Amino acid sequence: MSTLPIHDVLDELVLALSHSPQVILQAPPGAGKSTWLPIQLLQRLPLNGKIIMLEPRRLAAKNVAFRLAHYLGEPPGETVGYRMRAEQCIGKTTRLEVVTEGVLTRRLQQDPMLEDISLVIIDEFHERSLQADLALAFMLDIQQGLRDDLKLLIMSATLDNRRLGEVLTQAPTITSEGRHFPVQRFYHGISSQGVFSVNLANKILEVLRHEQGDMLVFLPGEREIHQVISEVAARCPAGVELRPLYGALSIEQQQQAITISATGQRKVVFATNIAETSLTIEGISLIIDSVLERVSLFDLRAGAHRLKTQYISQSSMTQRAGRAGRLMPGKCWHLITTEQAERLAEQAPPEILRSDLTGLLLNVLAWGCQHVTALQWLDEPSQPALAYARAQLRQLAAIDATGALTPKGRKMAELGVAPRLAAMLIASDSINNSESTAAMLTAIIEQPERRGEGDLRDNLAAPSAGWNTRARQVCRKLGVSFTPSHPDKVLPLLLTAFADRIAYRRGATHRYQLADGRGATLGLDHPLTRYTWLIAVQLQLPADRHEAHIQLAFPFSLDDIRREAPQLITHRHALEWDESQAQFKVWQHDVIGEIIVSSRPGEKPNPEQLIAAYLVWIKDKGLAALPWDKSALELRERLGFAQQWLPELGWPSVTDTDLMDNLEGWLGPELAHLPSLGNFSRINLYEALKAQLSWEQWKCLETEVPTHITVPTGRKVAIDYLSPRAPLLSIKVQEMYGQQRPLTLARGRINVVIELLSPAQRPIQITQDLAGFWQGSWREVQKEMKGRYPKHLWPDDPANTLPTTRTRKSST
Repeated sequence: MSTLPIHDVLDELVLALSHSPQVILQAPPGAGKSTWLPIQLLQRLPLNGKIIMLEPRRLAAKNVAFRLAHYLGEPPGETVGYRMRAEQCIGKTTRLEVVTEGVLTRRLQQDPMLEDISLVIIDEFHERSLQADLALAFMLDIQQGLRDDLKLLIMSATLDNRRLGEVLTQAPTITSEGRHFPVQRFYHGISSQGVFSVNLANKILEVLRHEQGDMLVFLPGEREIHQVISEVAARCPAGVELRPLYGALSIEQQQQAITISATGQRKVVFATNIAETSLTIEGISLIIDSVLERVSLFDLRAGAHRLKTQYISQSSMTQRAGRAGRLMPGKCWHLITTEQAERLAEQAPPEILRSDLTGLLLNVLAWGCQHVTALQWLDEPSQPALAYARAQLRQLAAIDATGALTPKGRKMAELGVAPRLAAMLIASDSINNSESTAAMLTAIIEQPERRGEGDLRDNLAAPSAGWNTRARQVCRKLGVSFTPSHPDKVLPLLLTAFADRIAYRRGATHRYQLADGRGATLGLDHPLTRYTWLIAVQLQLPADRHEAHIQLAFPFSLDDIRREAPQLITHRHALEWDESQAQFKVWQHDVIGEIIVSSRPGEKPNPEQLIAAYLVWIKDKGLAALPWDKSALELRERLGFAQQWLPELGWPSVTDTDLMDNLEGWLGPELAHLPSLGNFSRINLYEALKAQLSWEQWKCLETEVPTHITVPTGRKVAIDYLSPRAPLLSIKVQEMYGQQRPLTLARGRINVVIELLSPAQRPIQITQDLAGFWQGSWREVQKEMKGRYPKHLWPDDPANTLPTTRTRKSST
């Protein structure tokens, strides 16, 4: 073990941890940072407490714990143990715990002092998972306010040092060169013709024929893994074992993929990016990299995650290639051209910038921070995502109107599950004998079946062994014994957490409306489409659509709602536009969220309700639905120009966005004067806009951005503010004789654009510089106009000629 590359920097690392609260270790795969270093730190650092090491994945955590225990000649549970959801192996003598991300977050919440912990190691930090970022934020807060003796070691194969350096300004960075078994990297774009799985299988079989050793194939997801395995299996030579490796497999199935192949056998492992780091897959010397991954992106508008298949980053390509050189020289084929590879992003965006932040916000509030910005983040969570998270927590009664955590919210945070599921588990206490049912629902929703029909009733009727294990663990957390589920408790439990996911079928189709106003669909021939009402427990956005797909649902009837949760049906007055009668009509709706259950004619509303309905309708239809006449449009344009040219007077904004945002303020008084329901033609938009101005502003507008301007003949001529060339003055050229200076507006700041017209009212010149025109191109215009209009005056010196509105003949 002393030959591991990490051994060369061990002394430097121990010294850094002795003097610095935070240390960064950058070491490539195979250096020994996960499977050897923690034992050395345990033995060489003067630690009074334990070491906790965070691993991002369950398989990696268990595998690392077994490797570390094996190094000591012990079984897991003695010096080295592990904790993960639904499983742990910890003893009284355990001094090094390998834990998964959610476990560490719950530990920090329950014991922020970490009194029995001396060192926390965050491994594979380059993956930038949401929980790793949260754990780092909590750890930095603990070090600053509670434990200045607590040590933090951040380990990764590749790091974004710029971001880390901005937050961990005093942390030394130690770099291990690693073991550099040479890896030849080849770049070959895969053909876009034909089926992806067939083309990839052809490449795999070609490499197997010409190369020796075991192979690791990187694919974006489970579906592609099984497709390619099927293609390869049909043509695979004897003695080659094909193994899948992805997160949804059981630990036992994943373990089979990473163990060394039997003597005389070859192995091909088909994996997602779960195999990029942490795991050592014995015997691998050949890599086929599809250069693809499937990532989850949370869509705030749809309220659901979208799985997107995309190219990986350059750092991930390096990680994948490195798997071929962990134990011996190897080769890697990237299925992309060199030019394409060079254009890939250097690092993948962190999960905190593309995820639902409801759970993160709940954890931060439970930590004692009123605002997320109170903690240090490598990447600040976005405000729209936090606003969505606050709305979700408010709906679940986890926070109050001020955004503060409620007693229920604190209990939810203590359970360590997703906020919706936590709310359901807490509600089970008040629904008799329903804790076990809630625990089983939690287990199923956390890890839903991938290939079933998506009917929650089928899952409850035949729960898997994994679901039973998880449900028992949740029951222990609740302090109750596990018993079989009660079907009659399912609906009331789901309604406590998924009321906004009540779905109503739109006619005899596969499309549903959700109570939160969004849309969702089932497959065209899905068995659940025969039900009018569903609770959509799991939603996912297809890659090319804006409506979510219902993946897991529970059917019920409207009578069930009336019996189990009548409070969800509320009454709402509504004013709806009747196109045939060109007016609003009053309705009384019974609704579940945005779903209309029943309707009946309502009584005439009071003026406040009427105005509110008008405003809602206008916001829906847009400003174009209002009766804009020429005077109102012109006034709006003048106000826009005044704001631009004379900003010192503080004009009201008349942009579409600001008018819509302040609709009640500027239009409300006019709406109150309407004589009948929705007779919008009677709205005086000119007066509504004018009413927003002070006396000083109106006087300035009339003087400096006037509707008319005096021309040399003494006549007042309208200025066109609606023209793209505004402010535009269109006038016969004879009326401008003698004018040399520009005509100006806005206290002389803006020159009027003058469109000089022929006697036939056709443009002959557009200018803001009359003096220049008279001295320049006038001669050519004069020559042409004399021939065409001989009765009109076309002087040689128009700059010094009196203007006229008459022809020459009539003036003699």
